[in-house]
Amino acid sequence: MNIKVIAFDADDTLFVNEPYFQETEEKFCALMQDYLSHQGLSQELFRVEIQNLSLYGYGIKGYILSMIEAAMKISNKTISVDVIEKIIEYGKELLQKPIELLDGVEETLQALHGKYKLVVATKGDLLDQRRKLHNSGLGHYFHHIEVMSDKQEKDYHDLLNRLEIKPQEFFMIGNSLKSDVLPVLGIGGHAVHIPFHTTWAHEKIDHKVEHKNFKALDKITEVLPILL
Repeated sequence: MNIKVIAFDADDTLFVNEPYFQETEEKFCALMQDYLSHQGLSQELFRVEIQNLSLYGYGIKGYILSMIEAAMKISNKTISVDVIEKIIEYGKELLQKPIELLDGVEETLQALHGKYKLVVATKGDLLDQRRKLHNSGLGHYFHHIEVMSDKQEKDYHDLLNRLEIKPQEFFMIGNSLKSDVLPVLGIGGHAVHIPFHTTWAHEKIDHKVEHKNFKALDKITEVLPILL
């Protein structure tokens, strides 16, 4: 391999994210429990989220708006202002969650720093992702932070053009096969999957990935023997 740039996904690769969304969803379902079953509420919220991705993109602010919209649809527009205020409160709590680094992350970054150009390539809200990276204390390891509206092949092509590298010089590390692995392999790059214990339904795939440029590892520190 002739790797020049190593990119890391942020949420659930560098630090905890999805469990916080699940906690918020539990609060939303408890708040709306008089209208539907827990499963029905979760399904309706997910449906609204996916419908809104093209408008709001990924991130907490879009999630807050989707919770409000779902609550209005579920209640046939009968929910009170107090309920809407409560949903906004849940969203603000989500925006202020503490940053919890995953095991081995800083050790891995320390070992690779100075040997490769390290970047963050993540989806979500620009302000929120920059805040989390700043609060994580990891920002100084990275040459570049790219908050992407999506992670399709075109988005990675655009990133590589800005970094002025070829696909075969790019190495992506992330927890999502759908967003962090498949598009990178599709353009000729290298990708490693580090699974997190829980995954948002939208990021799941139903087939096994097999590719000469792909590796599935159990923890992030296992990339070091490959790259050093």
